[in-house]
Amino acid sequence: MSASRLPRGAGWSYWPAPAKLNLFLRITGRRTDGYHLLQTVFRLLDWGDEVALQVRDDGRIERIGESLPGIDEADDLLVRAARLLQTATNSRKGASIAVDKRIPAGGGFGGGSSDAATVLLALDALWDTRLGVDALAQLGLQLGADVPVFVRGENAWAEGVGEALASIDLPPRAYLLADPGVHAPTATLFAAPELTRDAQPVRMCDFVLGEPLGNAFEPVLRRREPAVEAAFDALARVGAPQLTGSGSGCFVEFATCEAAEAARSALPTGLKAWVAQGAARSPLSVALERWHAAAKSPGTD
Repeated sequence: MSASRLPRGAGWSYWPAPAKLNLFLRITGRRTDGYHLLQTVFRLLDWGDEVALQVRDDGRIERIGESLPGIDEADDLLVRAARLLQTATNSRKGASIAVDKRIPAGGGFGGGSSDAATVLLALDALWDTRLGVDALAQLGLQLGADVPVFVRGENAWAEGVGEALASIDLPPRAYLLADPGVHAPTATLFAAPELTRDAQPVRMCDFVLGEPLGNAFEPVLRRREPAVEAAFDALARVGAPQLTGSGSGCFVEFATCEAAEAARSALPTGLKAWVAQGAARSPLSVALERWHAAAKSPGTD
């Protein structure tokens, strides 16, 4: 559903669901339950999806339109997040939910996880359930390992399965992003026999000092998907391309948006590419602060 066709009218509110990049990703081991242990840095972006919400008094949770083609309403992370919050808080409120999907599925940009986090945080405010960030992050972990970083709304060094987060300051940067058009199935990639699962753990200072830490999924995807290899070849003409997450999305880092835009103009016309800036804080956190400030201002209920 495009932004122009998001529901409009009384009672609807609109919330950003920012994308992310993994500035590196290493797999350092595997737990007894099969989950992989990793290290990564999450970088939030100023670009992403937009979620529309309307509070209902009948307790019903409903999705308006599709989020992604072929995803049933009951399986949609947007709907699951709302129902999870409703159950955890015993809220009698419901919600109508719609989304403008801009983040490509399977690209490693965190679209589904960010949408779920936005629903949790925004409905916690709109329903006045007041769980707080820590409890919402724990709820979010039930929906996916990447959800907590979007709930907390800060750039982060991550370990464990991605849920052990430490805030990290990152310098202002612009990113040239590319979508090769490949939906990378996470479960299949984690099961790939050629995936490196025993990388040596690194320290935060290694990242800060600019050590090339890589992405464990990059050689797997580049070998398996010609479109990803072609995207890397194209981006290599303008910088040092990297893969984000376990998806097919690629990016190159630049000091300024002007430099990133100049690089984008030099790419082949067939490659879907765009520019986004790194965010010091989540755009959703900023939107929530504004909403709370408006709710407390004189003349509001």
